[in-house]
Amino acid sequence: MLLTDFDNFWSLFHLGDLIHAYIPLMLWTGVGLIASKFVPANTSKFLGISLYWVGVPLQLFVLARHTQFSDTPYIPYVAIASLIVSWLLALVAWQFVKREDSDRSSLGSFILATMLGNTGFVGLTLTNSLTSARFTDWAVLYSIASNVAGNYGIAVFIASYFGKSDVKPPWWKLLLDVATVPSLWAFAIGWYTRPIGLPAVIESGLDAGIWVTIAFALSLVGLRLGKIEKWESIKTAAVAAFLRVGIVPLAIGLGATMFGLRHDPRLILTLMSGTPTGLSVLILAEVYNLDRDLLISTIAFSFVGLIFMLPVWIFCFG
Repeated sequence: MLLTDFDNFWSLFHLGDLIHAYIPLMLWTGVGLIASKFVPANTSKFLGISLYWVGVPLQLFVLARHTQFSDTPYIPYVAIASLIVSWLLALVAWQFVKREDSDRSSLGSFILATMLGNTGFVGLTLTNSLTSARFTDWAVLYSIASNVAGNYGIAVFIASYFGKSDVKPPWWKLLLDVATVPSLWAFAIGWYTRPIGLPAVIESGLDAGIWVTIAFALSLVGLRLGKIEKWESIKTAAVAAFLRVGIVPLAIGLGATMFGLRHDPRLILTLMSGTPTGLSVLILAEVYNLDRDLLISTIAFSFVGLIFMLPVWIFCFG
């Protein structure tokens, strides 16, 4: 019986699909890493701001236009619950990992590193490879909800509050920062313009733009990795990564089990809640002057952690 279960497990684990999914990840991150030795020091800041104002809004605009949702009314609530659980875990864990020289920026970065997952690229790639196509809407809706409510909603509030300076900004400034996030406007425009058809050449250009955005976002990771001179945040980053790809998906997977979900639906929620720290934290770091070394270290650790945790989640919740 155990041998049969083991064989069934490996039949679900499409190693070739995973390798194919990680090729662009390694390729473009490597390009950024190499480029970091030659490009000007402010290149990463320029790239991060460009992604914030153009790249990510384009991605959400296209997803909002092309996705049809059905029988998934509670998925956004699961995504938001995952964000809240991550936030609370980060606040508790911070009391044990903070350094003497830690400041407001470090705390805000630790919260964001624990809370924000890479649901857009890694999450959708994994679920497409490892689960049935009939549940694709689940993964897409989770990704959109996580991006809109988390990456460019709650996260902007946190980044604005903890970043920039040691002076606490007024409440109206925090709300203004959230209300003016370009990704939220892009998603709204994409959602409400779905009935409007666009010429095929424009649609193709928008789809290609998503992959260009992914390439530049991954290159930004490589650029930031190449600029790290001191790895003083290793312990803090390792804890954030463990919470991100270990504890949070375990909580979501067990919660889904308690509510009666099994197989692909439960695995999708687990995988999406346990994706590595999202590239969006680097964009927020450039815009709001956060702890870049902590964030990029957490991204690196969480990607490594995913390699070890992915078989566990497939076996336990698949």
